[in-house]
Amino acid sequence: MLLTPLLTGVLETSLNSLLFRDRSMKAARQRLAGKVLRIELQEFSAPLVLIFSEQRVDVLGQSEDAADCTVQTRIPVLLKLRDRQQLSPLMRSGELVVEGDIQVVQQLVGLLDLAEWDPAEWLAPYIGDIAAQGITQVMGKGACLLKSGLQRQQRYVAETLTEEWRVAPGPLEVVWFNEEVDAATRSLEALLARMDKLEGKR
Repeated sequence: MLLTPLLTGVLETSLNSLLFRDRSMKAARQRLAGKVLRIELQEFSAPLVLIFSEQRVDVLGQSEDAADCTVQTRIPVLLKLRDRQQLSPLMRSGELVVEGDIQVVQQLVGLLDLAEWDPAEWLAPYIGDIAAQGITQVMGKGACLLKSGLQRQQRYVAETLTEEWRVAPGPLEVVWFNEEVDAATRSLEALLARMDKLEGKR
């Protein structure tokens, strides 16, 4: 419960910066004006209540206002809603439960899809433009290095497995080998039987 004011404050600042900075999104924002969205996350005991107006969105840990729409989900699922194409599949799978006016969620997801996600702009008010740009570039390069490293490791693993499969016999080779062993065993048994007959004649 102690984390709720901090969480709501960070979320409110982030959403206002993301959704209410660009004038081109004004028409899309107006559809949400006056709407109340209640988000119930499994990871938190208290809900997050988003109250939209024409100028901003307020994020509260509790509210007396009746919610137009209630969403029940988990944080990882909520993060997927940045892509509007994910909304229907998540609802069908039951990972996202929506009660009330579904258009509230659809309009918010549409806004998130339109918004430009630039971490430098989020960090700038706290640490300055130059530092924010520098940190963002370092993070970007780090992510690229991590991605290329993972791809390289995947190639190494694939090549190793391929080489191992070349060394290991295939199913047909195993069948052929077993048949050859059986044939050799039969030949040996026939030879031993002939030898026994020869010894018996003596």
